[in-house]
Amino acid sequence: MDGSVQLDLRGKRAVVTGGARGLGAAITRRLAGAGAAVHVVDVRREEAEKLCARLGEDGADVRFTPVDVRDPDEVAAAFREWEAASLQVDVLVNNAAVDVSKPIEHLSAEEVTRVVSTNLLGPMYLCLEAYRRMVARGGGHIVNILSTASNRTWTEAGPYSAGKSGLRAFTHTLFKEAQRDCLGVGVTGVIADGMATPFVLERFPDADTAKLQSPDIVADAVVYALSVPAGSVVPELVVVPRNEPSWP
Repeated sequence: MDGSVQLDLRGKRAVVTGGARGLGAAITRRLAGAGAAVHVVDVRREEAEKLCARLGEDGADVRFTPVDVRDPDEVAAAFREWEAASLQVDVLVNNAAVDVSKPIEHLSAEEVTRVVSTNLLGPMYLCLEAYRRMVARGGGHIVNILSTASNRTWTEAGPYSAGKSGLRAFTHTLFKEAQRDCLGVGVTGVIADGMATPFVLERFPDADTAKLQSPDIVADAVVYALSVPAGSVVPELVVVPRNEPSWP
């Protein structure tokens, strides 16, 4: 995609977790460019505030909301605060993720807990709060960022694959329940990998960047999923570089 997908989100409010940098920042920019007011949910205050300031200079309504998605109380409190201020969430993008690339025999319980709680439980907590409110209002859209690791795995990816596989299963279940509960609520899983982002390059500094795709391409895929006319929905999208070895 080249950014030609058109989407009008004026009057809508979006939440992007892990929105301070990398893919999350790319998604934040695209949603703000489409007119949405965006809450950047992250634990990286400095990076998030800089992003919000840059986009604010261009007239965008982008705000930083410090929330640790692993804490269900923090997640619930954020939604209560938005609701109290009459700030309904129309779009939720669960993007926040971490990884620990180690053989299973060298992993600690703390590392496993951190990866799975961030990549699986965190998105579930956000969905619990957003979904019931969207159903009550009769509309909204949830996008969960997945990975090729949700379909297959490789060495040193045990907790990450477990979390993403679980999130894919949860996303499929949520999609089916939305069909039953409220046809105005869309649910999409975006399987993305091979991106030139800090998430990849910090773990694999020797990666050949020529073989990686821009996170803007994946952000465009998110926009496409949100742009499908009422009556249709994209349950799942796969966006990987042409030479991505982990797909299919």
